[in-house]
Amino acid sequence: MTPVEKALWFIEGHFADSIELDDIAAAGGVSRFYLTRAFVAATGQSAVRYLRGRRLSEAARALAAGAPDILAVALDAGYGSHEAFTRAFRDLFGTTPEQVRAQGHLDNVTLVEPIIMNQTLLPHLEEPRLVDGPPMVIVGLDMRYSCESSKAVPSQWQRFAPHIGNIAGQRDAVAYGVCHDADDDGNFNYLTGVEVDDAARVPSDLAKVQLKPQRYAVFAHREHVSTIRRTVHTIWSRWLPQSGHEVADAPNFERYGPEFDARTGLGGLEIWLPLKT
Repeated sequence: MTPVEKALWFIEGHFADSIELDDIAAAGGVSRFYLTRAFVAATGQSAVRYLRGRRLSEAARALAAGAPDILAVALDAGYGSHEAFTRAFRDLFGTTPEQVRAQGHLDNVTLVEPIIMNQTLLPHLEEPRLVDGPPMVIVGLDMRYSCESSKAVPSQWQRFAPHIGNIAGQRDAVAYGVCHDADDDGNFNYLTGVEVDDAARVPSDLAKVQLKPQRYAVFAHREHVSTIRRTVHTIWSRWLPQSGHEVADAPNFERYGPEFDARTGLGGLEIWLPLKT
């Protein structure tokens, strides 16, 4: 079993208990930092959000079955007050606990059901090369995403494209997609940018990320850009656990060289994963 599969098994058997992210990571045999990123890569959502969804889904079932005490249901779901439970319930389902109990059914409620891992890993992943990356300054368009809203990343590239070649101090024709400032809930910043000289002036409508000197495992993704998630899933679920390396708490990025054709999505790219040394 991969670390994510172990984590899913643990969540499903213990979500009614008082478990937290550290407990889930321990069940997967990895750190909370590793588990957070591997879980998103494998499932498209964070472990914290999935745990919350499973608890609230069971609470919704209890309410639809006529549970008389909403506060007791809230406490069983891990919430300390009726107000906090109602807020989380409404955010997830778009309705209130009172409404679900009154209607006595779940026809209009989309529950978070157990995840069945059916994504196949790549049968063959090229061995990465290890690179000591120099410090870099990347300037571009920076956006904050959740797992759900990250589907909008391609449109961010479209908005950034006119800036390529028009940013003062741009060093070359390489573009970067930098993931940084991720949190335990699966939210992260994604910067579409180019490398600039250290002293380059950042335009007012753009942002910058400074990458420190860092050891990276560099993976080639040679298929269409739309299949990148399968490669990332394979890196986190198979290569990293077997490699003997530990991932560093630093930005990771995609590197799009001159051979990449943004119009067709073909030509290949590289995935740079930071490693502890």
